[in-house]
Amino acid sequence: MEKPKVAGTAPQMENLTSGSTYAWCSCGHSENQPWCNGAHRGSGFAPEVFKCETTKVAAICLCKQTKNPPYCDGSHNKL
Repeated sequence: MEKPKVAGTAPQMENLTSGSTYAWCSCGHSENQPWCNGAHRGSGFAPEVFKCETTKVAAICLCKQTKNPPYCDGSHNKL
């Protein structure tokens, strides 16, 4: 299985808005990290699309190793 590109070694804090839909980049190649810009096309990757239920500031994974996408779970500490 193809491995994602590590886009960063720390999470990125993002303001998420209740009711908004987001597409998290799972491949690591988007130039709009942490969000998908379609750079995965032609690969085995697809964005993680999610709808935010509450307005919040969230730590979004950039290392692409999280077991809880799109949220950081500390996996970058093992790189």
